[in-house]
Amino acid sequence: MKKLHLLLAALCFAGSTQAQIADSAQRKVNLQGAINFRDLGGYSTADGHHVKWGKIYRSADLSKLTDNDLAELAKRNIAYDVDLRGTQESQMAPDRVNPNTDYILCPAGSENVGNMMSSMRTVKNGDSILTAFYSNTAPLADRYKPFFGKLLNMPADKSLVFHCTAGKDRTGIGAALFLYSLGVPYDTILSDYEATNYYRKAESESGIKKMAAMGINAETAKSVSSAKKVYLDATFAAITKQYGSVDSYLKNQIGLTDKDIKTLKAKYLE
Repeated sequence: MKKLHLLLAALCFAGSTQAQIADSAQRKVNLQGAINFRDLGGYSTADGHHVKWGKIYRSADLSKLTDNDLAELAKRNIAYDVDLRGTQESQMAPDRVNPNTDYILCPAGSENVGNMMSSMRTVKNGDSILTAFYSNTAPLADRYKPFFGKLLNMPADKSLVFHCTAGKDRTGIGAALFLYSLGVPYDTILSDYEATNYYRKAESESGIKKMAAMGINAETAKSVSSAKKVYLDATFAAITKQYGSVDSYLKNQIGLTDKDIKTLKAKYLE
């Protein structure tokens, strides 16, 4: 059961476009102890600006970083670590970061892996599980409000990484909201989200086999291991339905003022 808990955390909370693949040499950060670690720079906004390179990174689990990895993070001035995992996940596999790193745990909505485990054994397709997870907007504000607080207040000479276990779902939503706040078009946001399928392909394939060996339906295992358009669509649709628009959600739930949005754009666009 414990093994399945960890595996599910990695896969559930785990078709990239050709553009993503083409710029992977610049976007991907090659580390020995972490996967799916990539730069969110370079994306174009609707008004012709670009997200700055070398400022905001997204990743999977950071508990196995090597000394060489820590040196790479220091080289990139990564001094802020926003951990989107649940409390139990973070305790079982604590982040390994450089001294004086500003670390914050934002576990809202990340404590229900056990409930999802039982569901996986009964459904024939995991799309319904992940769609339900992505449609549940209730925990999002509590989880991402501190994240945006760090983005707003981080010194100009520092950089930040945010992550969950697989760097797919919780991290994917965080990346989507951040890029949206900067004015990046949704199709580009979706491209970044789906790129997880490319950056963690080997790990997903291995996880699917392990889950099948544990009695999980193969199609269910494949679905929960994937970053699908329908999942991120579910989040944006739920936000729009409940709050009127994503802009309204960022303002009234996350708490971003017009001044805050201008600050984010000034800090992270060029």
